[in-house]
Amino acid sequence: METTRRDMLKIAGAAAGVTAAMATGINLVNAQAAGTQPAPAPAPAQAGELRGEMWYRKLGKTGAVVSVVGLGGHHIGIPAEDEGIRIMHAAIDRGINFFDNSWDYHNGASEIRMGKALAGGRRDKVFLMTKINGRTKQKAAEELNECLKRLQTDHLDLIQHHAIEPADDAEKILGGAEGAHAALVEAQKAGKVRFIGFTGHRDPAVHLRFYRTAQKHGIRFETVQMPLNVMDAHYKSFEQTMVPVLVKDEVGVLGMKPMGMGSILKSKTVKPIECLHYAMNLPTSVVITGIDSMQVLEQALEAAKTFKPMSPDEVAALLAKTKDAAKDGQFEPFKVSENYHRDHREAMEWIV
Repeated sequence: METTRRDMLKIAGAAAGVTAAMATGINLVNAQAAGTQPAPAPAPAQAGELRGEMWYRKLGKTGAVVSVVGLGGHHIGIPAEDEGIRIMHAAIDRGINFFDNSWDYHNGASEIRMGKALAGGRRDKVFLMTKINGRTKQKAAEELNECLKRLQTDHLDLIQHHAIEPADDAEKILGGAEGAHAALVEAQKAGKVRFIGFTGHRDPAVHLRFYRTAQKHGIRFETVQMPLNVMDAHYKSFEQTMVPVLVKDEVGVLGMKPMGMGSILKSKTVKPIECLHYAMNLPTSVVITGIDSMQVLEQALEAAKTFKPMSPDEVAALLAKTKDAAKDGQFEPFKVSENYHRDHREAMEWIV
């Protein structure tokens, strides 16, 4: 049994490398259009370790080990509070140890709910991440302290600058004494935060610019979060532009929007588990997915349980199925809508 498992790990690593290499060829034009120069295809990713029905992978160079499936903080704020807590408890019991959240999800209700779910001894069973929107030192510190209070914890495993946008001044955020990053570094020194990263959803060129600005200031991010899915491979591709850079630098790759907030499923080209398997097959440390019901939780767990390395033919087949639908970004609205996050929050206000 152990020999079979080791063989699976080796094959999975090789398949992840093949997937990334294929994306390099497919997305050369898209990466150039986004204003970036494609990096070489990443080396084969570490595949992780299969424990029961869940795969676990290293999170970059942090030393942390996280479940390949992560529970998304936005969607856990959708069902009634009791049901949301029940889902989180079941997720922990079934092996999901990466919990995502953000200061602004449902006006803070998602963090409050997660704090309740983790109280009573469950906090130490999860790798807890949340995000802040503040771009100044003062605002970032205020939001971080509010996150800790809502989540009922004295520290976060990971804090991330949230939703980096084209208009954001990377120099001020990262290099200025009054920029948001200064607050996160102080929090890290005080023991409130273990690791620091950033997220974005709109444009891989913006992601890369923010990452390079950080390097210029001697800042190392331990994680970077971005959309990674079967349509991203064709349009403004984060897989093409950012993943090779992060793999080379041994930064934890956090995949999100594996189904494009449900939009990809509306294309009727792929099924949910195909979407999850594709994202898992990339050099991701974790694939964060929205879970708002026990049925969706079971779907995510089934995807983890049934995941196996994808062959080049399987990858090519999925990319062929999504190519036409993906070409203008219509099923990745977060890449094409200037007001996506604002409109999405307004549409969800009734849930709070």
